Amino acid sequence: MSEQTAEACPINPVVDLIFSRWTTPILWVLRHHGRQRFNELHGRLPSITAKVLTQRLRRLERDGLLTRTYHAEIPPRVEYEISELGLTLSTVFATLVSWSDAHLPAVEDARRQYDADHDLGTHL
Repeated sequence: MSEQTAEACPINPVVDLIFSRWTTPILWVLRHHGRQRFNELHGRLPSITAKVLTQRLRRLERDGLLTRTYHAEIPPRVEYEISELGLTLSTVFATLVSWSDAHLPAVEDARRQYDADHDLGTHL
């Protein structure tokens, strides 16, 4: 991201970090279901491919938002858990849930109205 873009909207780096595709659902699952093995996590997010889940988990580990624990057993076991840093996003997610509960019906109404207006050929 350019320095100019960051200055124009200082939250862009955060948006890129936590709202990229699959990042929020993965963090949500780990926050609400605790430590998960890969297959458990994949079972809770069945529409993500295993390849993409692996890529996202690596990125989230690199960003410090989750921890990966390898257990040297037969067979080996790997578990993922939201990190302390990742837990600090809980207030952000709670705020978004509150906003969603309060305002998504208005967004749906606006969309219906827009679609109805444009279906009739009227333009605002």
